[in-house]
Amino acid sequence: QVQLIESGGGLVQAGGSLRLSCEASGFRLSSYGMSWHRQAPGKERELVAHITNTGGNITYVDSVKGRFTISRDNAKNTVYLQMNSLKLEDTAVYYCRRGGDVEYWGQGTQVTVSS
Repeated sequence: QVQLIESGGGLVQAGGSLRLSCEASGFRLSSYGMSWHRQAPGKERELVAHITNTGGNITYVDSVKGRFTISRDNAKNTVYLQMNSLKLEDTAVYYCRRGGDVEYWGQGTQVTVSS
């Protein structure tokens, strides 16, 4: 069955960095676009970054442009989100999502940025 398992979240000071990983199983990762989303307390879930199946097209929400980088290693069945220059407002639960005919979500990983 399809599984998406996020890891790499944690507590970090403002200005610091974290690297999130999304390990995929149960399907061929190279066939699907993948995205990272986040949900802060009291707010709606928002798209953070998206990468096409080959990695040839990448998009980011404006608030993370220049700070976050999405990438993928199809051979390792893993999608990454490198987060640099973290801000307090980046605090959220971060989710990995598989697009396509049926969407799947991971369980999420908490990122907390402190001052």
